[in-house]
Amino acid sequence: MDELDAKILDAFPGKVVRKDLTSLMKKGANVPTYVLEYLLGMYCATDDEDVIDAGLTKIKRILSENYVRPDQSEYVKSKIKENGQYTIIDKITVIFDDKEDKYVARFTNLRMDPFEVPSDLVVHNEKLLIGGIWCILKIDYVGLDGRETEEDEYEEDIFGNQKKKKKLKKKKSKYDSPFMISSLKPIQMPNLDLDEIKESRNRFTKEEWKDLLLRSAGYEPEQLKEKEKMHYLLRFVPFIQKNYNLVELGPRGTGKSHVYSELSPYSILMSSGTTTVSNMFYNMSSRRIGLVGNWDCIAFDEVAGITQASGDMVQIMKNYMANGSFARGADSISSDASIAFEGNTFRSVSDMMRTTNLFEPFPDAFNNDSAFFDRIHAYLPGWETPKLRSELFTKRYGLISDCFSEFCHAMRKYDFTNSYNQYFELNRNFNTRDTIAVTRTFSGLAST
Repeated sequence: MDELDAKILDAFPGKVVRKDLTSLMKKGANVPTYVLEYLLGMYCATDDEDVIDAGLTKIKRILSENYVRPDQSEYVKSKIKENGQYTIIDKITVIFDDKEDKYVARFTNLRMDPFEVPSDLVVHNEKLLIGGIWCILKIDYVGLDGRETEEDEYEEDIFGNQKKKKKLKKKKSKYDSPFMISSLKPIQMPNLDLDEIKESRNRFTKEEWKDLLLRSAGYEPEQLKEKEKMHYLLRFVPFIQKNYNLVELGPRGTGKSHVYSELSPYSILMSSGTTTVSNMFYNMSSRRIGLVGNWDCIAFDEVAGITQASGDMVQIMKNYMANGSFARGADSISSDASIAFEGNTFRSVSDMMRTTNLFEPFPDAFNNDSAFFDRIHAYLPGWETPKLRSELFTKRYGLISDCFSEFCHAMRKYDFTNSYNQYFELNRNFNTRDTIAVTRTFSGLAST
């Protein structure tokens, strides 16, 4: 351990993990990084090698015995029925059905019909209603004793005497199920004490905190130049700054998409680069908001793949990127999701500048509309970030990904866009959009 490792372990007990352990466990466990690191933070947040070995063994056993894969659904349901109870690891999401007046649970991997859950389960784990939580759950088999039953109904005559009228069938709920959750333990952080994080932050210098953030994302800062560090930190801004529009174009193998797919449960990576207006913004038939209403950050993995973008899609995207709102039908809808565009360049910078421009990988639907690029707040030059090699992956301690992502999510409610003028004066030739781009980038970096 170095001095920074010791300080991290002391400042964030139970919230740190040695990042090489994540890489080691990830090879044999197809679970989200933030779930894996939460378990590592519980059992391996120490420098004692014996404790780490015992913790790794325990985590492997937990994952092998209890993690549910979709193709195991029928087997798991059989185990619950035959044993009366079974423990699983899965992501559970709860919605409130106002027509039935019930809280209803759904699993991500376990293919089981939605079923009712008690209110106290939701009250103590409110994040179930906001995108869901990965949990260790005990599920009991209780059968279907509550299925339809017949009951006598009585009426009174004019003298007050009761007379049997008819038999009624008790209405069966569409959420009746032979399964019931008997206990639930989140394996993501159910809540974050932001004041505690801020207090711990005060124990680090600015350079130490930057190194801590980079190690939390899996990078080794000692292998990076100062400019490269800032490029990596800029990748975090869409997570922490509302309505931030980032473009990163560069050669293959620089880890452009890794942050958006692995670091946070609040971001989604569109692998194909293709989406529709209904999926991205608003579905007019179901009257449901799309991706921008459900994620902090939406990343397009390969901008060259957005070849099916219609003129309507480009126009709505432009409006949303400009002011965080868009119109569909008679409705004007606002959201605060950030958008990141990732893409590969196949020619040198000088070649692109000589024949086209630095946005060359974008399809014609975007490249023919200069107003679209006016909405971009920052262009991260991917050719200035190093290609990933083994030395760039840290073997030291950093915050577990779930803690880091919760910190970014919590800091989105703070705005530092007007704080720059205490330190800087902007170029007088800047137009309004230039100023917005600089101040939002400043706010995002200041928030980290």
